[in-house]
Amino acid sequence: MKPATAAKKLGVYLEATPAEFREGVVSRAELNALQADPPQWLRDLRRDGPHPRPVVAAKLGVSIAGLARGGVTEPLTTEQIEALKQERPEWLERERATQAEVRKEAARLKERDAERAQQGD
Repeated sequence: MKPATAAKKLGVYLEATPAEFREGVVSRAELNALQADPPQWLRDLRRDGPHPRPVVAAKLGVSIAGLARGGVTEPLTTEQIEALKQERPEWLERERATQAEVRKEAARLKERDAERAQQGD
Protein backbone atom coordinates (compact mmCIF):
# COMPACT_ATOMS: atom_id res chain seq x y z
CA MET A 1 0.00 0.00 0.00
CA LYS A 2 1.02 3.59 -0.40
CA PRO A 3 2.77 5.23 2.55
CA ALA A 4 -0.11 7.72 2.89
CA THR A 5 -2.58 4.88 3.37
CA ALA A 6 -0.32 3.14 5.87
CA ALA A 7 0.19 6.39 7.82
CA LYS A 8 -3.58 6.91 7.95
CA LYS A 9 -4.10 3.38 9.26
CA LEU A 10 -1.37 3.94 11.85
CA GLY A 11 -2.86 7.30 12.89
CA VAL A 12 0.29 9.32 12.20
CA TYR A 13 1.11 12.38 10.12
CA LEU A 14 2.87 11.16 6.96
CA GLU A 15 5.30 14.08 6.68
CA ALA A 16 6.60 13.36 10.19
CA THR A 17 7.48 9.74 9.39
CA PRO A 18 11.03 8.69 8.46
CA ALA A 19 12.05 9.10 4.80
CA GLU A 20 12.35 5.35 4.27
CA PHE A 21 8.69 4.98 5.30
CA ARG A 22 7.48 7.84 3.07
CA GLU A 23 9.46 6.71 0.04
CA GLY A 24 8.68 3.01 0.16
CA VAL A 25 5.70 0.73 -0.18
CA VAL A 26 4.18 -0.87 2.90
CA SER A 27 2.93 -4.44 2.65
CA ARG A 28 0.03 -5.71 4.74
CA ALA A 29 2.53 -7.84 6.71
CA GLU A 30 4.72 -4.78 7.37
CA LEU A 31 1.69 -2.78 8.50
CA ASN A 32 0.64 -5.59 10.83
CA ALA A 33 4.17 -5.74 12.22
CA LEU A 34 4.21 -1.95 12.79
CA GLN A 35 0.89 -2.18 14.62
CA ALA A 36 1.87 -5.21 16.70
CA ASP A 37 5.35 -4.02 17.68
CA PRO A 38 5.74 -0.32 16.85
CA PRO A 39 9.31 0.92 16.40
CA GLN A 40 10.50 3.84 18.52
CA TRP A 41 9.79 6.45 15.81
CA LEU A 42 6.16 5.31 15.62
CA ARG A 43 5.73 5.29 19.41
CA ASP A 44 7.23 8.80 19.56
CA LEU A 45 4.93 10.10 16.82
CA ARG A 46 1.85 8.62 18.44
CA ARG A 47 2.82 10.09 21.81
CA ASP A 48 4.17 13.52 20.83
CA GLY A 49 2.93 14.23 17.29
CA PRO A 50 2.62 16.11 15.12
CA HIS A 51 -0.79 14.50 14.77
CA PRO A 52 -3.00 14.41 11.65
CA ARG A 53 -6.33 16.24 11.75
CA PRO A 54 -8.48 13.19 12.63
CA VAL A 55 -6.31 12.52 15.68
CA VAL A 56 -6.27 16.21 16.68
CA ALA A 57 -10.06 16.37 16.36
CA ALA A 58 -10.51 13.24 18.47
CA LYS A 59 -8.13 14.48 21.18
CA LEU A 60 -10.00 17.80 21.34
CA GLY A 61 -13.45 16.20 21.18
CA VAL A 62 -14.54 18.02 18.04
CA SER A 63 -15.14 17.18 14.38
CA ILE A 64 -12.61 17.73 11.62
CA ALA A 65 -14.93 20.42 10.23
CA GLY A 66 -14.97 21.99 13.70
CA LEU A 67 -11.18 22.21 13.60
CA ALA A 68 -11.39 24.06 10.30
CA ARG A 69 -14.05 26.42 11.65
CA GLY A 70 -11.74 27.08 14.60
CA GLY A 71 -8.88 27.93 12.23
CA VAL A 72 -6.83 24.80 12.97
CA THR A 73 -5.58 23.61 9.59
CA GLU A 74 -2.11 22.34 10.43
CA PRO A 75 -1.08 19.21 12.34
CA LEU A 76 -0.60 19.84 16.06
CA THR A 77 1.73 18.29 18.60
CA THR A 78 0.44 16.78 21.82
CA GLU A 79 1.83 19.81 23.65
CA GLN A 80 -0.14 22.19 21.40
CA ILE A 81 -3.31 20.14 21.87
CA GLU A 82 -2.89 20.21 25.65
CA ALA A 83 -2.34 23.98 25.53
CA LEU A 84 -5.62 24.40 23.61
CA LYS A 85 -7.41 22.26 26.18
CA GLN A 86 -6.06 24.50 28.95
CA GLU A 87 -6.84 27.77 27.12
CA ARG A 88 -10.36 26.62 26.22
CA PRO A 89 -10.90 29.14 23.43
CA GLU A 90 -14.51 30.03 22.60
CA TRP A 91 -14.46 28.14 19.30
CA LEU A 92 -13.34 24.94 21.04
CA GLU A 93 -16.11 25.13 23.64
CA ARG A 94 -18.67 25.83 20.90
CA GLU A 95 -17.45 22.92 18.75
CA ARG A 96 -17.37 20.54 21.72
CA ALA A 97 -20.99 21.45 22.50
CA THR A 98 -21.93 20.89 18.86
CA GLN A 99 -20.17 17.51 18.84
CA ALA A 100 -21.94 16.51 22.06
CA GLU A 101 -25.31 17.34 20.46
CA VAL A 102 -24.40 15.32 17.37
CA ARG A 103 -23.49 12.31 19.51
CA LYS A 104 -26.67 12.69 21.54
CA GLU A 105 -28.81 12.79 18.39
CA ALA A 106 -26.99 9.79 16.91
CA ALA A 107 -27.67 7.82 20.11
CA ARG A 108 -31.34 8.84 20.02
CA LEU A 109 -31.68 7.71 16.40
CA LYS A 110 -29.93 4.43 17.13
CA GLU A 111 -32.28 3.76 20.03
CA ARG A 112 -35.31 4.69 17.90
CA ASP A 113 -34.17 2.36 15.12
CA ALA A 114 -33.61 -0.49 17.60
CA GLU A 115 -37.13 -0.02 18.96
CA ARG A 116 -38.57 -0.05 15.43
CA ALA A 117 -36.63 -3.22 14.62
CA GLN A 118 -38.02 -4.93 17.75
CA GLN A 119 -41.59 -3.87 16.89
CA GLY A 120 -41.14 -5.19 13.36
CA ASP A 121 -40.21 -8.69 14.60
